[in-house]
Parts: sequence; C-alpha cells; structure tokens
Amino acid sequence: MVDKEAGWTSHDVVARCRRIFVQRRVGHAGTLDPDATGVLLLGLGRFTRFLGFLSGLPKAYTAEVVLGTATSTLDASGVVTGTWDMSSIGLAEARAAAATLTGTLQQVPPMVSALKVDGRRLYELARQGVEVERAPRQVTVERFDVDPGPEPGVLAVSVVCSTGTYVRSLAADLGAALGGGAHVRHLRRTGVGSFTVDEAHRLEQLVAAHVLSPAQALRDLPQVVVGTEMARTVSHGLALDRVSVGAAGSGPWAVLDRRGRLLAVYEATDTDRLVAARVLESA
Repeated sequence: MVDKEAGWTSHDVVARCRRIFVQRRVGHAGTLDPDATGVLLLGLGRFTRFLGFLSGLPKAYTAEVVLGTATSTLDASGVVTGTWDMSSIGLAEARAAAATLTGTLQQVPPMVSALKVDGRRLYELARQGVEVERAPRQVTVERFDVDPGPEPGVLAVSVVCSTGTYVRSLAADLGAALGGGAHVRHLRRTGVGSFTVDEAHRLEQLVAAHVLSPAQALRDLPQVVVGTEMARTVSHGLALDRVSVGAAGSGPWAVLDRRGRLLAVYEATDTDRLVAARVLESA
C-alpha cells in the first residue's frame, strides 16, 4: 500500500515497485491522478489477478475547492477557462449546494480522466486538443462535507464516494451550483475501503515487510473458512455449496483454510452453488 506523492503517475509507481520487489507482475487497484496524493493499492505476482476485488471498494478523499476559477482540467494544473466573483458565497450556502451533490448521481467523466474511449485514454485525447462525447456514469456520493478553507474563497472538503467518482468533477459542479465555477487542488485519497493513508508507505520507505498477505489484502470481503477436504475442492476450482460453507450475503467471498491462507475468491450464482472466480493456493 503506497502513499503516492504528487507528480507520480500510477504507472510510475507500478514501475518503481517492479524494481523494489523484483517482480515482473505488478498492478494497481485504481488510478490516482498525477497531481493527487494518497492511498494507491498495488498487487504483486499472482495476486494481480485479484486486484479487481479491491478496485470496487469505496474511496475517501480530502481536497480544497477554489471558488471563482474554472480550469481546463478541473484542477490547479489546467488553463483558466473562466472567472467569477464568488466572494459573497457563505459556508452555509456552500454546504447546501454540496448536499445536492450527494446520493446517486449521473456524472460525465472529465476529458482528463484515464477512462478509455475506443481504446484511447481520454487524457491522451485531451492533450491533442480532441474532445469526445462521454456517456454519463452512475456514481454514489455518500458524503460531501464542506468546511472553511485556509484562505477566503477556498473550501476544505471531504468526500466518501463509490469507485469511478471524479472529485474534480464534484468541485466543478459545486462551483456551478453556486452560480459560478471552481476547481480542485491538493486532492488526497485518504482511504480505499478499510485501507487508510495511515497504513500506507512512501515509495522510498517500502520494504518486503510492508507487503500484506493475500488474506489481509482481501480483508474487506466476507470470509469463509474451510477444512482440509473442502480446501482440496477449492484448489481445483470446483463449485461449493453455500450452506455447507456458511456463506451469508451476496458475496464475493474470500475462502481461507484453517491456517488463514487465502485459497480463492468465490462468487454467487442463481442457485445455492458458489463458483470460483479466482484460485490462488493449492491445498
């Protein structure tokens, strides 16, 4: 778990971790903008196949929203595209506007995002001056808290949201809801699921002891523990009976042996059978 510094792309971090851990296969569980800092979850070796079970976890962010200035990138790195006098905006008004941007929303991904359209990253097209139509995506903003910022015209915000939510777009939408424009700065991802920035390490601090076990890495999934005989079934990727393994809820489930090792991740079907999505350990 890396506490990414500003100026590094997620790909840069992956490349550095390949060298640090002498691993060819390294991946991440969700892109973080180059200007942003904070939690970036990475997987090594065989565990890269399990990163999809982490990428969907909810995210938490802090940031500053600068009122009165819109930019081409919706953050401080872009070119100014508009200015407004928003000095009269009060905290209560800003909080009321933020409240309208919570819940289930339809959000259009910004052109500077890493989302692919026809095989091309949007930010690559944006660098060429090309803008393409983007379909809105449903996102959930669980919390959008607004507090006074470090200077007039700047708001300190904290956001808890579903994966795929763009905080820079929330900042721009907040500015628009207040009758002007805004951009985000000092964006920091403080959490991914139960993983917080307090547990993360700077790249220069990373050592092998910081690598979590596969079971620890999937701690946000509901877990079931199986005995020796059923562990053999799991190691072959065979279906399991939901009742026999005590799998409650909708899953997916991390299946562990009695020593606490991750064996596999199983998913639900329309019946009482569970099927293997990924198998890691042999019995």
